[in-house]
Amino acid sequence: MRWVNGKYPFQGWLGLMLVVVFWFLNWGTGGLRTHLTFFPLWLGYILAVDGLVFMRKGTSLLSRSPKGFFFLFVFSVPFWWLFELFNSVLQNWQYQGREYFSDTAYILYASLNFSTVLPAVFETAELVATFIRQSFLKPRWKTGRSLPLIFFVLGWGTLVAFLVWPAVFFPLVWVAIYFIVEPINYRLGFNTFFQYTEKGNWRPVWNFWGGVLICGFFWEMWNYYSFPKWIYELPYLNEPKLFEMPLAGYLGYLPFSLELFAMYNLLTGLIRIKILKHYVHPE
Repeated sequence: MRWVNGKYPFQGWLGLMLVVVFWFLNWGTGGLRTHLTFFPLWLGYILAVDGLVFMRKGTSLLSRSPKGFFFLFVFSVPFWWLFELFNSVLQNWQYQGREYFSDTAYILYASLNFSTVLPAVFETAELVATFIRQSFLKPRWKTGRSLPLIFFVLGWGTLVAFLVWPAVFFPLVWVAIYFIVEPINYRLGFNTFFQYTEKGNWRPVWNFWGGVLICGFFWEMWNYYSFPKWIYELPYLNEPKLFEMPLAGYLGYLPFSLELFAMYNLLTGLIRIKILKHYVHPE
């Protein structure tokens, strides 16, 4: 695909500036700092990628709708708090430095920083989509009535499994929500991956997988020299590691990206905000 626009847009340059400044502040200074640098660092990443997307295809999340762009940050907060709720049972990750914050301060800082997850993944997936022009594999999943039902039952089964036996089934936290929500979206006529894969089009899946792995690399790399920071304790999968993340843990990012897309489509479908109906481009 050719570069549609020859000039890197303003938001891209602003994003690069934020990345340079707050990457330096995050790694180059001591003491408590990452609660203040995380959001502007990731906002910079998001804007820089948005600029690349705009250059590649002539449109981007921010240029299509600043209001829709803002909603991504808003929606991201409850999405990630859901996984924090699950982790209260699993105890797969902990935050070093949590003890320095009151409960109120922790919730406020955490919510601000959690707000960057959804826009970061969606931006990067859209960037990846500009490089993947055709599906590598083209199996057609006949959705019908049976596949959504199987997914739905499997989703509740996996949810119960990791909540009741977390030491054994903890990896299922990264698939359960997708299995539950995707069939609901399909039944209600909301956007789903099913509508693509049943036609043999797997590009949206590859785009989101590629996008979330890129985000995952930067999440874990920037976290490594941060404070406060997160660390992992995974039963039987804790070694070897790349940064603080066990290598096996990176596989969890793949279904996590599908969960984000499914939860986003369920929420936007239910609240019926017109500008969000076809706002995110999965391919």
